[in-house]
Amino acid sequence: MPATPAWPPKSTPRLFVEQPLALGASLNIAGNSAHYLIAVMRLKEGAPVKLFDDISGEYLATVSCIGKRDLDLTVEAQLRERETTPDLWIAQALIKKDRFDWIAEKACELGVARFVPVLTARCVVDKVKDDRLRAHMIEAAEQCERTALPQIAPLTKLDALLKDWPAERILYFCDERGGAPFLDAISVGPAALLIGPEGGFTDSENACIRAHPYARPVSLGPRILRADTAAVAAISVWMAKNGDWSA
Repeated sequence: MPATPAWPPKSTPRLFVEQPLALGASLNIAGNSAHYLIAVMRLKEGAPVKLFDDISGEYLATVSCIGKRDLDLTVEAQLRERETTPDLWIAQALIKKDRFDWIAEKACELGVARFVPVLTARCVVDKVKDDRLRAHMIEAAEQCERTALPQIAPLTKLDALLKDWPAERILYFCDERGGAPFLDAISVGPAALLIGPEGGFTDSENACIRAHPYARPVSLGPRILRADTAAVAAISVWMAKNGDWSA
């Protein structure tokens, strides 16, 4: 007797939607998402689509109607609840656009809960587009089967970040000038990683960070890392020691 095919198939497209999902809900999909489902995936009525909303989890829907530039979906079952995200933030100084977008994408893939863009003296850019960052995170979450997206904080100057830092959260300062080995310094509890810009922090910024009562200067090893490499390395080390990689 032939085996029953898996449902939904592994090839089922997966899509983030802004609308809160619930059993029996109907959604109209338009724009780029509709083009992808209709023209690229060539879905027909009755075809399955996985949806997630960053609120309640992941759902299975089916195509109920297809138009020229849009299609309707009906939510039929919940596949998973929204995942629990480790309590890790990354406070990343602005760097060149493409590399900054890459960090946002990888932060989502690796399970960071909050992404904080930081403005420092040596930043080569002074603006960030939240909608672009969110688009990169959504694409990463769609491809990697995540059900949660990092929260994007407003762009914050370094002095304001330090002034308003929450007392219950350790700020691991990834400093190329040296510090305690990061793996040894990690402790249980809410945490954040502070990563500098291409040119590093100025002497006065470095001193202010080191003087902060909740900052812990740490080393990421003997090699000088680019900002984007340092961000991914630091997230990975924390996740392996205190995150959900061992679950």
